[in-house]
Amino acid sequence: MSLLELKDVCKIYGKLYALDHVNFSVEKGEWVSIMGPSGSGKSTMMNIIGCMDHASEGEVLLDGEDLTKLSSKQLTAIRRDKIGLIFQQFHLIQYLTAVENVMVSQYYHSVPDEKEALEALDRVGLLDRAHHLPSQLSGGEQQRVCVARALINYPEIILADEPTGNLDEKNEEIVVELFRKLHAEGTTLVVVTHNPEVAEVAQRTMVLRSGKYDHEIVNENFTGKIKKITLTEKGNE
Repeated sequence: MSLLELKDVCKIYGKLYALDHVNFSVEKGEWVSIMGPSGSGKSTMMNIIGCMDHASEGEVLLDGEDLTKLSSKQLTAIRRDKIGLIFQQFHLIQYLTAVENVMVSQYYHSVPDEKEALEALDRVGLLDRAHHLPSQLSGGEQQRVCVARALINYPEIILADEPTGNLDEKNEEIVVELFRKLHAEGTTLVVVTHNPEVAEVAQRTMVLRSGKYDHEIVNENFTGKIKKITLTEKGNE
């Protein structure tokens, strides 16, 4: 059984179909990219999968549970317990340090644990920056704090919406290689991106157009191999 499955999913605003009978599935441990032009429905789809919005029609199954039948309160619990979210805009709390930003996610899930938060930052190569404020971190470092925050509660799936959209080329490469590392550890990844170079490192890419499933590209050269990139590099400030 797929970890994530969309069956004839629609999102309708009046007479406009933001998503039009989309069928899509992700297996546990798979890495999938979602691409499409502006207005194709990528963010709408991500919001529905991430329990931040309801589908108008169809079924959205996460680990066998139909999200369309849940209340907003129940969706919040699913998002907290099973989903790790990474956004283009980092959404870090500016007056909290990196480790405190990671601990905020723990607070809503269980009990904040600084040791676990530090271990999560260590996984993304930021242990030495744990007590820095967001304003003292580069864009790439802030995004890696977001990855650590997404990982801290051991989610079933990581959803990343344009995770490299605000990064320079060097930091984009570092984040992509971090995703390779997470995938090699068994993490399920769904990454929305407009960048073909980011999309093509995944196992496959689903392309949306005008709210509809258009086609799929399978990466026949996928290896999952990790390049030797030093995660402690700061990149551009």
